[in-house]
Amino acid sequence: MTEPNATQPADFPVEMYDDYRAFLRQGVREYYERGWKARKGNFIALVLASGQIAGLATDSIKDGSGFKKAAFGAAGVVALRLGIKYFLAGPLGLVLTAAMVASAVGFFIKNQKDISAKVGPYRDLIEQTRLRFEETQGGYRGGKYDSASRNLMVDGLLKHFLDELDQ
Repeated sequence: MTEPNATQPADFPVEMYDDYRAFLRQGVREYYERGWKARKGNFIALVLASGQIAGLATDSIKDGSGFKKAAFGAAGVVALRLGIKYFLAGPLGLVLTAAMVASAVGFFIKNQKDISAKVGPYRDLIEQTRLRFEETQGGYRGGKYDSASRNLMVDGLLKHFLDELDQ
């Protein structure tokens, strides 16, 4: 676990530095906050490639951050993938609205070819990033890096990951 005095931004969850799934969820959140509306297709492809919508929704419900983080506007597309019935019957059903689902589904259908073309490259990027994350964790666990150095490396990896998404 990360030491309390380690250097890390206040808005990043501590788990991000120890767990790749938490790191990936934070990457999706950061991409969303950078202006996903200008890049809806990229964002939807990222959510599909990462498979993190359920984790993001659960985190949002747990921390009480509400509609914005849980739904992401693309939740309807993921609902198609996993089954609308599952989501509407579960906790995400409290967050989703019919208009949001219709909007996201409509956007996905209209841009399906473009979005689908991005999912494969995003999965490759996610896998490359996971390997780099694990290398950093291995160095930390092996005593090569202290927690502050590891956290800085993970922050840099997150920045690189976000930059690569738009290239």
